[in-house]
Amino acid sequence: MTQRVDLATVMDRLAIDEVISGYAMAVDDSDWPGFLALYTPDGRADHRAAGGIEGSAAEVADWLAGVLGRSPVRQHLIGNRRVTFQEADGFPADRAEVRADCLTTLFPESGDPVSAVSRCTFGLSRTDDGWRLHRVVVRERAPRGAGSTAEHGDDGG
Repeated sequence: MTQRVDLATVMDRLAIDEVISGYAMAVDDSDWPGFLALYTPDGRADHRAAGGIEGSAAEVADWLAGVLGRSPVRQHLIGNRRVTFQEADGFPADRAEVRADCLTTLFPESGDPVSAVSRCTFGLSRTDDGWRLHRVVVRERAPRGAGSTAEHGDDGG
C-alpha cells in the first residue's frame, strides 16, 4: 500500500469511529434526529437477540425512545472495536463492518441500575455525506442486573 492509501484508511477509521461514538451518544441523549442522521435511508437495526425489535432505523428509534424513557440517565460504552473494510482490488471499498462490545447501564427513575453486556455489529456504507450505518445488530452476551425486565422487550441497547 502506498502512504496515500494508508492515510485514507486512517481517515476512514476515524470517520467510522465518529459514527459509532455518535450512535452511543445519540441513544444516551435521546437525540433521535441525530440517531436517524447516522443511518442510510434504508438503514435497519436488529435488537431481537437483546430483547428488542428489528426494523427500520425510524422504527427502532421509536422503540428505543419508549423503552429508554423510563431511564432518563443511561450510558452506552462501546469498546473493543474491530473494523473490517470490504476491499476491492487491494483498496478500501465503500463498505465496512465494525464488531464491538457494548456495556449499557440504565439508571431508572426508581430502582437499582441495570447493566447489560452486548456484542454489536455495525454495517457501514460510504455515502456522499460520509460513512453511515446501513445495519446494526445487537446481541446480548451477559445477564442483566437485578430488576431487569428485558425478557419482556423492556430493555434497549
